[in-house]
Amino acid sequence: MVFLELTQRQQTILGIVKSEGPITSEQIADRLKLTRATLRSDLAILTMAGLIEARPRVGYYYSGKSPHEVVAAKIRRFKVGELQSRPVVVGEATSIHDAIITLFLEDVGTLFVAREGGILEGVVSRKDLLKIAFGAGDIRNLPVGVIMTRMPNIITTSPEEPAWEAARKLVLHEVDALPVVEPVADNKNELRVVGRFSKTTVARLFVEIGERR
Repeated sequence: MVFLELTQRQQTILGIVKSEGPITSEQIADRLKLTRATLRSDLAILTMAGLIEARPRVGYYYSGKSPHEVVAAKIRRFKVGELQSRPVVVGEATSIHDAIITLFLEDVGTLFVAREGGILEGVVSRKDLLKIAFGAGDIRNLPVGVIMTRMPNIITTSPEEPAWEAARKLVLHEVDALPVVEPVADNKNELRVVGRFSKTTVARLFVEIGERR
């Protein structure tokens, strides 16, 4: 998938700079038989994208980066904390019936289970809830605590972790969402849920990058 789509003229300019740089805007305009004013926006786009660089009194030269490398570098700059969404949290005593209702009302695939203060205790997925709903008795009296995945067997992320690394965890561990956590100040063994990083988060990031071009 290509997020940085260049026009034909921009590709031509990039080729000229790559083969002849350093080269001035006047020289580029002369090669294309265009005015400097006409090329100004194209040169600005290529420079801001990181594909070419400019030096005063020297001109433009090729940065050595491909469009794919530029996009990868942009993605790597995003941190989880910039993209995370609001976590949907329930208590361990919440009934499976109520948890299923919460899941669909909030339109999420994963619920985080936490006690007072947002301290993470477990995670329960849509698959967990549907499996128990079809196989159990009265789900109104059965708490999510009996089916949730408990700490420390939960894959988490943090606001400072690179978004691409969090996305890699989603793929590697085949989960729909990760709790975004921070250590509790007075107890480093406990983690407080502060957000949610999901496959939807990753999809939204790719769409936004694509729209920015």
